[in-house]
Amino acid sequence: MKTVMCYGDSNTFGYDPTNGMRYPRAIRWTGVLQKLLGENYLVISEGCNGRTTIYDDPLEGWKNGLDYLKPCLNSHKPLDWVVMMLGSNDLKTCFHASAEAIAKGASILVDTIQTFTAEKQGFVPKILLLSPPEIGPAISESPFRFAFDESAITRSKAFAPAFQKIAEAQKCYYLNVANVATASTWDSLHLTPEAHQSLAEAVAQKIRCIDAKESDEEEGKHEY
Repeated sequence: MKTVMCYGDSNTFGYDPTNGMRYPRAIRWTGVLQKLLGENYLVISEGCNGRTTIYDDPLEGWKNGLDYLKPCLNSHKPLDWVVMMLGSNDLKTCFHASAEAIAKGASILVDTIQTFTAEKQGFVPKILLLSPPEIGPAISESPFRFAFDESAITRSKAFAPAFQKIAEAQKCYYLNVANVATASTWDSLHLTPEAHQSLAEAVAQKIRCIDAKESDEEEGKHEY
């Protein structure tokens, strides 16, 4: 059985923008991913509302994604996959962060995953870096407008090239979530059930294709 850890923020936690609660497991993209991948995979959901890449939230400092990463990796080892989607909360006005700076924060997490797992579990898991969905056009009317200004819209549109560059530099896999999922009209930030479904489908396809290719290559080595 292969173990897949999904490390992210409220969209991995499964925040429901219509009521501020949590979607049922069967709706969350991590829960859908488990169903799609089947019994040969174990999907671990590690989502936390408000989690950043490397920034300390001035009100809730415990949401720094770097601080929790090593304990999390160590708790769930051995890991075959780490799927990471962080960066949306880094767009908060208080951080004054560009898309490039946010991607740099994600690169620090990728490097931490690679070096820490090499030491603690003896091999590096495959890493799938997801560039977060774009901020919706009505963020100024969102319940979260106190934290995000309209510049977050433009900066989020620059996520895809910035994150792809990081993935290529650090030799991990990449998926542009904006191509498969959009933020809800409720708050311009969190995903709808339909977006959770489409995101899960895209991640599942990526994981299955990569693992199948790797399996075929291994079989080819033993052919005479």
